[in-house]
Order: sequence, then C-alpha cells, then structure tokens
Amino acid sequence: MTVGRRIAIITSDVLTATMAGPAIRAVNVAAVLAAEGHDVTLVSTSTCEIERAEFRCRRFGWDELQAGVAEAEILIVQGFVTRDAPWLLRSEQILVIDLYDPMQFEQLEQTAELPRLARTAALDLTTRIFNDQLVRGDFFLCASEQQRHLWLGQLAAMGRINPANYDRDATLESLLAICPFGLAEEPPARTGPGIRGVAGIGEHDKVLLWAGGVYNWFDPLTLIRAVQQVSHQHADVRLFFLGMKHPNPGVPQMQMAWDARELSDSLGLTDRHVFFNEGWVPYDERANFLLDADAGVSTHLMHVETSFSFRTRILDYLWAGLPIVSTGGDSFGELVATAELGVRVEAGDVAGLADAISRVLYDPEFAATAAANAVAMRERFTWPVALAPLVRFCAEAKRAADADGDLRRLARQPVIPTSALGRQLMRASTLRHEGGLGLVAGRTLARLRRVFGS
Repeated sequence: MTVGRRIAIITSDVLTATMAGPAIRAVNVAAVLAAEGHDVTLVSTSTCEIERAEFRCRRFGWDELQAGVAEAEILIVQGFVTRDAPWLLRSEQILVIDLYDPMQFEQLEQTAELPRLARTAALDLTTRIFNDQLVRGDFFLCASEQQRHLWLGQLAAMGRINPANYDRDATLESLLAICPFGLAEEPPARTGPGIRGVAGIGEHDKVLLWAGGVYNWFDPLTLIRAVQQVSHQHADVRLFFLGMKHPNPGVPQMQMAWDARELSDSLGLTDRHVFFNEGWVPYDERANFLLDADAGVSTHLMHVETSFSFRTRILDYLWAGLPIVSTGGDSFGELVATAELGVRVEAGDVAGLADAISRVLYDPEFAATAAANAVAMRERFTWPVALAPLVRFCAEAKRAADADGDLRRLARQPVIPTSALGRQLMRASTLRHEGGLGLVAGRTLARLRRVFGS
C-alpha cells in the first residue's frame, strides 16, 4: 500500500474555468496523485479560482511560494517556474521536472518577428533554464519516445548520464519517464449547448473542429484554403476554431491567429464556412463542442518543433470518438495513419487536405470506422495510464542517485560570448537568475557610479 507523501505541484499558468494545457495537466497530475493517497497541494503563481475536494488549490505569489511549499516532500514543477524561483534548484526536497513541452522549439517560431539579438537572448534564456533544471532534477517527465531521445541527449550533455544514475537503473527510466498528456476516463457527456445553433451553423451541417489555440507553429492557412475547396462541392461544410484568445494574459496573441482571420475574411469564408470563437471555452464545457463536431483537425508546419511535439488537442478527438485529419511528422500524425484514426496529410498540401476533409465528413463508412478506432484507442491515454510512471516514482520517491555525487557538473558554465554586448547580457542574466531584478539594478547602479563618480 502506498504511504502518502506530501506533494506540491507548481505551475505559473492560471487555474481558472478557462485553462490551457499546462494548467490542465497540473490539475490532472494532482487528481491522480491524490487518488493514490498522497497529500497534494496544487499551486498557481498566477491565478487560482478553482476548488477540488480531493486536493488543495492555492495561489502563492513568487515571494510566498517558498514558505507555501516548505512542508512538501516532493515538488513537481513545469515550464519557467525555476526562473522566478531559483531557490528550487538549491532545495533539498525531491524535485520532479515536467518537460512535456520543449518550449525552445516553439520559441523559434514565436520569436520570429523579433530582432536577432532579442530572439537569441530569449532562446539562450530558455536553454539555460532547462539546463539548470536538468542539472538539479531528481526525476523528469516527457510526453513521447521522441521527446525522451531529446532529453536523454540533453541530460548527457549536462553530466547526468553518469555511473551513479546508470548503476541504479540501466534503462534510466527511474530518471526520465514517458508520461504523455492524458484524457478523462469517463467519455464526454453533454452539459449544455456547443457549436450547433451558432449563427451560420445548423443542426445538419458538417462540422470540422480545431480544438485549441492558433499558434505560430500551426498551419491554419492551408486548412482554410482546403475548406474553401471543399465548400465548392459541399455547401454545408463548417470549420470551427475553438479558441482564439489564450486564457493566460501573459501569452500574447500569435501572428498566425491574425493571419488566419485575414485569410478567411479575404476569401469571404468568415461566418459562412469558417467560424472563430473569440474567447476560450471553459475546460469543463469543451465536451459540448466536441460532441457537436463530425471530425477533428490539426495541421502544422514542418520544422523541428513538429518532431518533438505532442498535439494535446488530438487527445480530445480520441476522447470524443471523432475521425481525425492531421498533418504528419509528429507522433500523433503517425498514430492517425497506423491506427486508422482518420487521414494523415502532407504539410502544405491544399488539395490533399481537401480530399481528407471530404473523406472524414462525407464518407459515412470511412468515418464510422475511424471513429470506432478512436474510441478503442482512448483507453491508452487516460490520465491514470499516462501518469503511471509518476505514480510509481512518488510511491517510493527519493533523490537522484547522483544527488550527492560529482558536484563539478554544478559549476559548468555556458560558452562565454565573444562580443562585449553578449557578455553584458550573459552577466545580467546570471545576476537575475541569482538575485532577481533588484540585484541586476543594484550592480548596474554600482558600475555607473564607478564609471561616472557618485
């Protein structure tokens, strides 16, 4: 029987009725671990407006966080949390790092419009944050086999593939485990209205659902052009974008979202064949939208982000038993093809995408087979199954085998930039990491005094 441990799960995402992927994952990690008998506290450093009977939900600001989780034996963190709470890296608590979202690849697209220096600085900071986490973490989570290969390589570069960790477990699964995003065990049930009944979408129209946000690494433009082609033969085709505004105010609207609206408007499709939900559907209401759809779609561009992505929206399509149209190149695109869940298409292929849409919406036999296969597949991705390695770790959690070992790896530094400006930016990043913006400002003021006199 599991001996309950005190566990704190920390996210910087908002815990509200309208939640995005990081918050959804944190909530479900908390629920699964609480069901195992652990004493769980879920913490947002941003906003917390939810309550759960099985675990505590709290909001701690950055200045409150260390005291707020001081009693926890195990800390589970995600994203950039350690940037604003660097004390986590010095803590003696067992530290689990959730690496399910390799954001460095997303940022290559997200920062594409920035000047080169600013773009490079953003990527350097993200890489350093991940490297610091990889040096300190006791257990790491990723979402797929492809991601595991990525993070094993980075762990090796940071000195973590060493005799101590290898001798404890030659597979290194006790150091880095695959815990994909999950879905609810219960099938979706309607609780209210969804897509149908919206102006322009009738009860008998064929609805293709884009179940998520529109980000720069996705490709809604090819999809919109394909829907235009389909509409020439099928006047009842409807494409519905579920969320155009991210619920976290810290996430800016992406250029691709703007481009999608502009293209749809220019083709005369908006509110006729293409519809944009201006906000973000509450997490507990998304089933109503999924149940109103006839098929789900996910299209993306082909770049390095694709190889390591894990398209969480496709899980909702499995949950609802929807036939799927997806671009290939990522783990789910391959699954769509091999498990006959729908149609896999090539990136940027308008005609091929139009044919795929027509097949999942207007070929009843094909659609029924794909839907049945989706229903059969969803058990594989329920949250308890997806998080089983984390459950096993928490049952007997301990520090990594090399926690008290070769401290030389903690002293490793990035390559020193050759330019004076690069060295100054690196120094400022180091000071902010060690002491926050106050330390940066203090050191800058002291230097100015030395140069110009007090």
